[in-house]
Amino acid sequence: MSSDLNQEKNKLHYDKLYANYNIKNILHWVNNLDAFLNAATTTETSWFALYQKDFKEKIKGKKVLEMGCGDCVNAAIMAALGAEVYANDIADSSGKMVEALNNAYKFETPIRFVSGDFLENNLGSESFDFVVGKAFLHHLELPAEEKFLKETARLLKEDGEARFFEPAVNSKLLDEVRWYIPVGKRPSKFQKKAFRKWKENDPHPDRSFSSSHFENAGKKFFHKVEIYPVGTLERFSRFYKWGEKKNSYKRWALQAEKKLPRLLNRTFTRSQLIIYRKPLLTKS
Repeated sequence: MSSDLNQEKNKLHYDKLYANYNIKNILHWVNNLDAFLNAATTTETSWFALYQKDFKEKIKGKKVLEMGCGDCVNAAIMAALGAEVYANDIADSSGKMVEALNNAYKFETPIRFVSGDFLENNLGSESFDFVVGKAFLHHLELPAEEKFLKETARLLKEDGEARFFEPAVNSKLLDEVRWYIPVGKRPSKFQKKAFRKWKENDPHPDRSFSSSHFENAGKKFFHKVEIYPVGTLERFSRFYKWGEKKNSYKRWALQAEKKLPRLLNRTFTRSQLIIYRKPLLTKS
């Protein structure tokens, strides 16, 4: 599938997904910010990963661009923490949520929605302290991803930082096995017809999610690349029913897996935090 076709598929998928999204939950969370972050960053892999290394403190008073803001939860949380947030998404529904959030909550600086294709953003070079993406890059075909990373480097200040939370596939065997285990709306690969239908509607392209790929992709545009595995032990939380036992296991697992040998942790990790620093790119 071409990048343009995949982009249109993503737009249709996420416009539909967020069309009727209720912002009441987001407003509750920003009004109870500490409680929300204490829970989310200790039990949920994406929040745990993205907010590692004092991210909560670092963004206060900083200019932050979020790629693929989606349901706008993270954009709202960052704005409530005192960041000047620019939120981009190809889905028009996200823009409507941003407008509703700005009308309903008095952020220190209202969230600014950057609509449409990120590559046509018309934003100034070296104007952002942070560029973030929460489960975003893996929606892109590889040629498009390269363009997005190049644009990220253009937008970042010299001492700026890009951080992305993405899935990780560093074991081909483990990746193949997981397709045979049904998760949520995804059927088992044993159910050939159902799996094929699910795959046709899946907005994610077939591409590499390996840590090595993200390292090599980043080195084209940044001097410094760091990869942090997340979820090697946490992945087993799916065997627990929803409740405190599950959350207790998650809290333990996300901390315990940090102590695993690097090779083991990287090989079997479920996801990863990718940090790019020191842009190589010129203003062109």
